[in-house]
Amino acid sequence: MKEINSKISGFYKLSVEERQKIIAEKADLNEDELNLLKNFGYFKSEQLDTMIENVIGSYQLPFGIACNFKINGKDFLIPMVIEEPSVVAAASNAARIARKQGGFQSNKVKAIMISQIQITNLKNIGDVEKEIIANKQKIIELANEKDPLLIKLGGGVIDIETRKFNTNYGDMLIVHLLVDVLDAMGANVVNTMAEAVSPYLEELTKGKIFLRIVSNLATHRLAKSKAIFDKELLGGEEVVDGILNAYEFARVDPYRAATHNKGIMNGIIALTLATGNDTRAIESGAHAYASLKGQYSPLTKYSKDDSGNLVGEIELPLALGIIGGMTKIHPMARLAIKILNIENTEELCQVTAALGLAQNVAALRALASEGIQKGHMGLHSRNIAKLAGTPDHLVEKVAKILVQDKKIRIDYAKEVLEKLTKN
Repeated sequence: MKEINSKISGFYKLSVEERQKIIAEKADLNEDELNLLKNFGYFKSEQLDTMIENVIGSYQLPFGIACNFKINGKDFLIPMVIEEPSVVAAASNAARIARKQGGFQSNKVKAIMISQIQITNLKNIGDVEKEIIANKQKIIELANEKDPLLIKLGGGVIDIETRKFNTNYGDMLIVHLLVDVLDAMGANVVNTMAEAVSPYLEELTKGKIFLRIVSNLATHRLAKSKAIFDKELLGGEEVVDGILNAYEFARVDPYRAATHNKGIMNGIIALTLATGNDTRAIESGAHAYASLKGQYSPLTKYSKDDSGNLVGEIELPLALGIIGGMTKIHPMARLAIKILNIENTEELCQVTAALGLAQNVAALRALASEGIQKGHMGLHSRNIAKLAGTPDHLVEKVAKILVQDKKIRIDYAKEVLEKLTKN
């Protein structure tokens, strides 16, 4: 394998095309590979170059639609961007099952984000905390001066919280600005407000401020959704009992809970990505919330109703937005929001929570009945067949044999293809 020297001076100053040429030389790319980089899809090179640093191309993923969703009495087509097979189909099927009992009921979601201000070098943390509370209104006014448009629209700082910590570097007082960010995700807004009030807080507390930044654990922005899944459509009482057993496994065991929640995030992150929102913020907030009680736990919970149907519920923080950032810059994100036909960020959060619940039910149902591999591998086998060099007209035939023989491998796909083409 060719050795590559990664030291490149002034790479960021070059045009996209100049960067492509350098990378093609260093990585020994052939003409077809270089042409992949030159295909910017629905972007122009100058658009990409303003989004992130050192751009050399565009990367596309499948864009699918989850069907059958009824949420708070309204039907939705849900865009999902994901590379994993069977996820979109599974969510659609779970939504179909939920429709019989009225679909999903999602609660109202407050658009409250937390900005944290870290105050150190304090002589008496208790007295400082009292001083901040006594001057709360002044702090709120200073913060709100930074975004008059947000205030005019009904948002802005609504309250302040304080939290005390004893650390290896001494006592710390953390001030939380609670900001109603309306239809924005809100990180930039709350960070600006924290910067604005910090000089006043340093003067008031005689302490030293270090960090002033948003928290992605948005506990004031919780999204909750609930649905009843018909027992017969799920596959009968035995399947319902299997799902409840699987949930109990996740409830008591963090190792299982991690995979349980991964299934939830399959849906949530696919929609987050489709709408141009921050997937890392949503992931970190969800997993932190799952750990708040001292043990990593499921973000969903399940029970039976009097008729033996499965009752599913989900609760997690969702800091999503429909204005600003990539939601306005990315043409596919704009298209996704149009397809969703949502009115505001609150509705986006309600839909996202319902999708996460549906995704989880679908995964648990597969585990409790035919097993997760059956549906997943049926689709995955097609990818394996293609990777083995199968012509398009034989892909379905090769994939079917792989599933029947329970050998979803590239080497076996090549064997199957060879036999088919010899006959």
